[in-house]
Amino acid sequence: MKFTHLTSTGQAHMVDVTEKQPTVRAATARGEVACSPEVLAALRDGTVPKGDVLAVARVAGISAAKKVPDLLPLAHTIGVHGCSVDLDIRDDHVAIEATVRTADRTGVEMEALTAVSVAALSVVDMVKGVDRSAYVRRMGITAKSGGRSGDWSRELP
Repeated sequence: MKFTHLTSTGQAHMVDVTEKQPTVRAATARGEVACSPEVLAALRDGTVPKGDVLAVARVAGISAAKKVPDLLPLAHTIGVHGCSVDLDIRDDHVAIEATVRTADRTGVEMEALTAVSVAALSVVDMVKGVDRSAYVRRMGITAKSGGRSGDWSRELP
């Protein structure tokens, strides 16, 4: 198995995408924040003491998608041309889904994962005063499209 971020001698390096042509690409990631029934009720009622948790998490996720090269040392700086972060209160968790789109030389999987990760962390941060047991779970890429490898999708286990 060959890892693209390793040279033939095993050293980490940034993949050179200079010669690749820009194409439309998208990636979707999902994750969850498990919360107590009390927190989920407060989220539904809008009574969490720190304010509108879902709105803050949405903006945090979008902002994070645009900062991936600052966080991941081998990630490319690409144009994030579209980013949606959706949060949905379920029976025992907050479901988070982010889709990131670009027309660039490399994919946006890391941007989608980062959006979900930071949105989830934002939820935990805003509810931890009410529920110290809130935690992030089940996070991963669920779909990608465009680029050399084409389209791909899966459900999270």
